[in-house]
Amino acid sequence: DPESALRWTCKSTRAIAQELSQQKHPVSHVKVAQILHGLGYSLQSTRKTEEGQDHPDRDAQFRHINAAVKRCLRQGIPVISVDTRKKELIGNYHNAGQQWRAAKQPLAVQGHDFPGPEVPRAFPYGIYDIGRNAGFVNVGTDHDTGAFAVASIRGWWRSEGRRIYAEAKTILITADGGGSNGWRLRLWKLELQKLAGQT
Repeated sequence: DPESALRWTCKSTRAIAQELSQQKHPVSHVKVAQILHGLGYSLQSTRKTEEGQDHPDRDAQFRHINAAVKRCLRQGIPVISVDTRKKELIGNYHNAGQQWRAAKQPLAVQGHDFPGPEVPRAFPYGIYDIGRNAGFVNVGTDHDTGAFAVASIRGWWRSEGRRIYAEAKTILITADGGGSNGWRLRLWKLELQKLAGQT
């Protein structure tokens, strides 16, 4: 919008060059990059610098958690840390990262990653066994809910936890308190209680 005071774009230099060429201003993507650099622009990513005020008991909370983890590990009680990982689109979409392929044969994917609600997503849920320094990942395709989070813990327990910690009567679970394991979510707490009753 030429009338807007804001000047920003998420378009690549190739996309800008193509658009300018379609508007009868033929230019290469290299020239677009040179012009942008000349005007003082550069590629920028976001940076987490703006933080709210620290909670006065923040350090005390972490010291308490750390002490509980160390105490449980000394006593042979399993300690797991749980977290939802980055959601990924399932299908022919761009995902960050690289893979080994024959030279000059990149995997072709969709040009735009703006899927509708019908496009399936993968919800990886990670369980990290602190004492063993080992991870377990459960990937769901429905929704990232408290029920899915606890089902992932249950899956870890059934597939390896109960074998490795056969004598365990207690498990310490640490979570970041956001997403599907949010501290306000009743479903997360209810499902954890069900898991405790089943094991």
